[in-house]
Amino acid sequence: MSNEVRSLNEECGVFGIWGHPDAARVTYFGLHSLQHRGQEGAGIVSNDSGKLMSTRGLGLLSEVFKDERQLNQLTGQSAIGHVRYATAGTSSVDNIQPFLFNFYDGDFALAHNGNLTNAKSLRKELEIDGAIFHSNSDTEILMHLIRRSQKESLCERMKEALDTVKGGFAYLMLTEESMVAALDPNGFRPLSIGQMVNGAYVVASETCALEVVGAKFIQDVNPGEIITINDEGLTVERFTEDTQHAICSMEYIYFARPDSNIAGVNVHSARKNMGRILSQEAGIEADMVVGVPNSSLSAASGYAEESGIPYEMGLVKNQYVARTFIQPTQELREQGVRMKLSAVRGVVEGKRVIMVDDSIVRGTTSRRIVNLLKEAGAKEVHVRIASPPLRYPCFYGIDIQTRKELIAANHSIEEIREMIGADSLSFLSEDGLIDAIGLDFDAPYSGLCMAYFNGDYPTPLYDYEAHYQATLKEKTSFI
Repeated sequence: MSNEVRSLNEECGVFGIWGHPDAARVTYFGLHSLQHRGQEGAGIVSNDSGKLMSTRGLGLLSEVFKDERQLNQLTGQSAIGHVRYATAGTSSVDNIQPFLFNFYDGDFALAHNGNLTNAKSLRKELEIDGAIFHSNSDTEILMHLIRRSQKESLCERMKEALDTVKGGFAYLMLTEESMVAALDPNGFRPLSIGQMVNGAYVVASETCALEVVGAKFIQDVNPGEIITINDEGLTVERFTEDTQHAICSMEYIYFARPDSNIAGVNVHSARKNMGRILSQEAGIEADMVVGVPNSSLSAASGYAEESGIPYEMGLVKNQYVARTFIQPTQELREQGVRMKLSAVRGVVEGKRVIMVDDSIVRGTTSRRIVNLLKEAGAKEVHVRIASPPLRYPCFYGIDIQTRKELIAANHSIEEIREMIGADSLSFLSEDGLIDAIGLDFDAPYSGLCMAYFNGDYPTPLYDYEAHYQATLKEKTSFI
């Protein structure tokens, strides 16, 4: 692992619409509001009177659809789209979704957000049976399972397939006659449904995408549900009754946009509560509170309000740095951080600063930000993290699958404090996080997945079990 700035990355975002005369263009706008969930590739498939058409490519949405004609060619009144974050080694156009399948009895498009924990076993089984895969994404597996099913209707075949795959998944499928949404039995990933003034139905990974296209939220897709949308309307069915909420806590901490609501809880409000409770748990005397842009600003404002310490803009983010900035040497890596983030000397010089951030992964970025503040003349820098220490890998759709990448897995809080150069360091407690989000589901941790912090996974890990046991023995050096 290099010393590059490393953050958590969500796998992707999905958006779909049924019943709009300019479906592909609406999908483009919806995906644009989900761009934070994936910047490696994007694609849209539209349905025009039963004919499915696709455009997909590597890069940001604006790069994939830089030519107006690409959107104009995607005609029809329904479409689904996808923005993707790819882990290393899989940045190929073959892995960009939605996948389009052409069968003798019709065309199908499929988009997926999440990660299957039994994908390796299922793929091997399917290949032995003669299945041919065109990508190394686990998304294709569901379509092979649907085609293999002997059930009569498409919905029944989908139910059987969805009950076979395990892990975290939010699926969106487009056929000649319908759009289908489905969510895993734990609801790890958010998936919401809205309706536009003209009656068109919209499905999106986050509610912020509904707002952007002018759709009114009507309901969430609940764990274990399969929802079919067609010209007759919306039908809700279940593919399993064995469900239990375990919403990814990192959605509230980091991934989702602050203007999104997940399970009825506003993300900005949850983050502000995290900051408030963090102030109660780990208060300290200081002159100002500074948030790390952009995902930590809500928590920082909550910390400042609760503590009575003024909130100041001590760090400024440059929004126009190219995402592909190459950092081949340590000197250039440091310069890369300076290009992305600046400390405001006129604000922090000679001051005791509380720096609020949402999480620490490797510690590299935290160390550099602390250094930026001290170089700008900050007298003291006290780091407060609005989440518990990340100690365990995720197998449900986040690209951290080894403890080697997690500084808190092998170091005490005091050791981390020394490594990042802070004058003090505190994390939000697990109970504090649960209280801040405020879900009230009758499930462990009030319906949150807290596995990243305590190793308590809500499902069997299947193919990843051996890998997980191996990660528990990993030791590594940091920074």
